Amino acid sequence: STHEYKLNFKKSKEMCLSYIQDAMLQKQWKRAAEFLTFYIESLEKDFSTEYMGPSEMIWRIGTEILCHHSHSSMKEFNSFIEQMKTLGVKRYLKVCLEHAFHLLCNGLIDEAYQNLSLAESWRFGEQTAIQDKEMKLIQAYRGLLDYYSWCKQKNVLLQHGQNGFEDLSVEQEMHGCFRKAAMNLKEIIKIPGVWDLFVKCYVDLLEFYGDHNEAHQVLNEYAYNSKFPANPNAHVYLYQFLKRHGESKKSLISALKILHDIVPSHELMIDFNIMLQKSKKRKKRRLGLEVIFAALDYAGWKENVKAWSCLARQVKQIVISEKHLDWIKQEWNSRKDWWPAFHFSRYLAKRNWQENESLSYEKALVAGILLGKDCKYFKYVSHQGCKAQVKRFRILKKFVNKHSPVYLRMSG
Repeated sequence: STHEYKLNFKKSKEMCLSYIQDAMLQKQWKRAAEFLTFYIESLEKDFSTEYMGPSEMIWRIGTEILCHHSHSSMKEFNSFIEQMKTLGVKRYLKVCLEHAFHLLCNGLIDEAYQNLSLAESWRFGEQTAIQDKEMKLIQAYRGLLDYYSWCKQKNVLLQHGQNGFEDLSVEQEMHGCFRKAAMNLKEIIKIPGVWDLFVKCYVDLLEFYGDHNEAHQVLNEYAYNSKFPANPNAHVYLYQFLKRHGESKKSLISALKILHDIVPSHELMIDFNIMLQKSKKRKKRRLGLEVIFAALDYAGWKENVKAWSCLARQVKQIVISEKHLDWIKQEWNSRKDWWPAFHFSRYLAKRNWQENESLSYEKALVAGILLGKDCKYFKYVSHQGCKAQVKRFRILKKFVNKHSPVYLRMSG
């Protein structure tokens, strides 16, 4: 019966898709291609009136297989993608974008640019308005390639300038690329989203032509506009821009404070801590201690000599002055249950001593102050340092022994 035929046909298609999925998961691309061929042939024989919408599935699966199949060629990929563009108007621009990405990954920049230009000129009734976001992406990536061309022309011009030559045609072409790139990049970064690469390129263009105010405004908007998603990189780019242009420490600290709130383990936290330590304001020095403690909570920082050096320096200053010991106590109270095993075990002391003497010195100083002279880490490292007759380890041992009452007061 017709009902039975439809039921069996549906089961066959589902089974075929399951085989394709299994083959792809096992990276059996030849087997996956064979099953996909069967799947497409079965769709051609489907006489049911029910719409199955297989075109996107074929596009996604087929693209993945062709990207990994050992016998596929660029010619075959291009042919397949061109067929996919005609399968569904709603997905036309998405397919064009993926085609451009594949061309770029294979170093075919001119072909990718041509592909994006053709896609930009595409019009199809109401679909043009519906796919407005995809069209903006098409334009943005074309702008990115215009930026790439601008960089090439700029490098040629700079090389000629160093040799005392001038090439007017190169300069004109470079300015032409700048105008096209700037126009498209400016449009995409107005839309709330994560546009890191586009923002960096646009700012680079503006800075080269001396439009620092516009560049600053763009980065401020990208970092602080509440319509945009929280993005650590936005604050990194703003900080780097401010630093390049010699802005005040207040502005730099403000940018890094937000970055600290979002990603306390970011590598720029060392810069942040150093700036805060140098401040004359007690509140900022207190924040500096909090910042470096928070960074060292993360495994990626366990062997960062600079970070331990920053913490050791500030802790040592506090212990010598005997002022603000409560700062250390507050930070240590939330960590005393897990930092000893995480940072200050005898195993780590042995390994750190063997691999990095400077790291073991900084950590031993911190360990001695936080855990006292009987701390396993401090005892092992100071013993090894004194045994090796390294002067600074003898001084370290004397320092910790001298200030052991400070540890008792903190622990009490």
